[in-house]
Amino acid sequence: MVASSPARRSTSTAAPTITDDYLIIFVALGAAVGGFVQGLSGFAFGLTAMAIWAWSIEPVPAGPLVAFGTLFGQLLSIGTVRRGLDAGLIWPFVAGGILGVPLGVALLPHLDPLMFKLGVGVLLLLWCPAMLVSREIPRITGGGRLADGLVGWIGGIMCGIAGLNGPAPTLWTTLRGWERDRQRAVFQTFSLVTQALTITAYLATGIIRAGSAWLFAVVVPAMLAPTLIGARLYRSFTDTGFRRVVLGLLGLSGAILVATSVPALL
Repeated sequence: MVASSPARRSTSTAAPTITDDYLIIFVALGAAVGGFVQGLSGFAFGLTAMAIWAWSIEPVPAGPLVAFGTLFGQLLSIGTVRRGLDAGLIWPFVAGGILGVPLGVALLPHLDPLMFKLGVGVLLLLWCPAMLVSREIPRITGGGRLADGLVGWIGGIMCGIAGLNGPAPTLWTTLRGWERDRQRAVFQTFSLVTQALTITAYLATGIIRAGSAWLFAVVVPAMLAPTLIGARLYRSFTDTGFRRVVLGLLGLSGAILVATSVPALL
């Protein structure tokens, strides 16, 4: 169900029509802002867009839109990190994510997604600003590929439960202390694979409905230029500056998760 305006939500289950002017504006605005942030940082499209979409789009059509927008944005900006692409570094995260997504989907009926999002939001909201103001960010050097794969597995589970595929690998690569292109190459590739799996699952289960498919046509042109602009600005960051952007966006993501979960729970 999609509302035609913030002030008047329809109780019908009918698919939205293209005459819903408010809906088009909200979808385009969310896609544009989310695309810019993803182009700049390599992640956070969904959380950024949903901060706007939550006012007009119900969860059922919003999930596929987030997955599609994230995948499209990653494809647009993947060339930004071609220097950091290292198959030996990336495959443990991807393999873990492939194993984790089905488990997350299986766990979904037995968990409260809102409480899960709230817990993740509180963790990010407390931990990331603390690291941001710290003089020295903790560094994790042990564990090797096994630890990387475990983080990918956790990220896959979080993606299956609530579409939160970004926080785990993004935070982990920051704690690893890798340079910016290497960090971004890891979590962008991870996001490409897990979101492609998610969209495949949506198509297989009929969650993507023909009546709302036109919304995807709104997302593409709205996020095209902002994503490319963000990806271009990314090149102006130093490694330290990029880590600050990542931690700041993760903290903001936590705040958005808390702000959108608490009212729904109440």
